[in-house]
Amino acid sequence: MVATHQRQIAVGNRIIGNTRPLVLIAGPCVLEGEDFQTRREFVLSTASRIREIVDRVGIPWIYKASFDKANRTSSQGFRGPGMEEGLKILSLVKQELDLPVITDIHTPEQAVTVARVVDMLQTPAFLCRQTDLIQAAAATGRPVNIKKGQFLAPRDMARVVEKARATGNEQILVCERGFTFGYGDLVVDMRALPILTESGAPVVFDATHSVQKPGGMGSSSGGERRFVAPLARAAVAAGVAAIFLETHPDPDHAPCDGPNMVPFDQLEALLHTLKRIDEIAKQS
Repeated sequence: MVATHQRQIAVGNRIIGNTRPLVLIAGPCVLEGEDFQTRREFVLSTASRIREIVDRVGIPWIYKASFDKANRTSSQGFRGPGMEEGLKILSLVKQELDLPVITDIHTPEQAVTVARVVDMLQTPAFLCRQTDLIQAAAATGRPVNIKKGQFLAPRDMARVVEKARATGNEQILVCERGFTFGYGDLVVDMRALPILTESGAPVVFDATHSVQKPGGMGSSSGGERRFVAPLARAAVAAGVAAIFLETHPDPDHAPCDGPNMVPFDQLEALLHTLKRIDEIAKQS
């Protein structure tokens, strides 16, 4: 079914819509550090640096970080501090920096607790067909960014959106993050982006996970961050509502997803370009 209108969703004071100015969803992959204090310092310092960059660019921004990365290649993979401590740290970002926050949930049981703290929930791509998870996230009433599975055709996301909206929550976003291509690689079909808009939901493009190479480093996923910028430019030219990307001051030494993340020293130039492309793409 083709939607009769395009919804706009408020996340804090950010408005996300397919015809609205581009919104950035960005932050490090995970809340990293050896203990609560180092994690707190890492998160607040990185969030402050990103805010300096986005303020110079003039782009609305939602802070992203995960308290748990449950979908790891290996049992030895770094996962994060867990929900209890992670939510304490994310609440500090909201309170001290006055930023809207998004984070992932992996089980239905997490939904209500996490929704009390963050402004938007996100469901992992691998779990997009888990009805209980999708509906638990939507039933909180919070906006939900549903990542499309690497195995799913874009038109199939219409059924996933219907599951979420069946709870009465209309604040649903859909996120493209690449499609499995053979073993250990992903490709992005840009046709997916206008197809996803047929749901009426704002469309997000995950530029960093789209360049991931699942299991590409043996015990962890690899990636090719050199392709983040060209894919992001193409997606913004196609008219997406938001760009999702993970960014880090030193991604080559990050505990997870480092090969995909954009270094801070490359972020500002990329955002300036994306903002200009978005203005041109949405002039009509």
